Amino acid sequence: MKTAIYPGSFDPVTLGHLDIIRRASIMFDRMIVAVLHNQNKRPLFTVEERMELLRRTTRDLPQVEVASFDGLLADYARVQGACAIVKGLRAVSDFEYEFQMALANRKLNPELDTVFLMTSAKYMYLSSSVVKDVAMHGGSVVGFIPDEIIPDIERRARKEG
Repeated sequence: MKTAIYPGSFDPVTLGHLDIIRRASIMFDRMIVAVLHNQNKRPLFTVEERMELLRRTTRDLPQVEVASFDGLLADYARVQGACAIVKGLRAVSDFEYEFQMALANRKLNPELDTVFLMTSAKYMYLSSSVVKDVAMHGGSVVGFIPDEIIPDIERRARKEG
């Protein structure tokens, strides 16, 4: 069984994230979407809330599991028996950072490869930060995030704003 991990903060999950999840999920037998806490970002949602949003938006993908982890991704991948990390790229600037991380992960876990998927052109501008900024300023997030979680984002943005 080929297992891959798609790590990210997913705060919140966007249509760009879902595009990568759907495309990668047909490449692997088991796909773990792994939510991490990024200490450099102030999250809008807790790890548990982000996991729930991901579960709701990927429930039609039986090979997709949602989990969270602490520590090194390379170690988590080893424990999960993963052969690959999936990373979505929007621009060349994403590649520079992700390439460094791929090399570091490979050094830490020589059995682990990184698979880069270019985001679909219609989502190149999209990021969780853009979604949060739009929502916090009362803008419409329709077309940025899955419809079923729009009320969650709007409710949280009103509470935080």
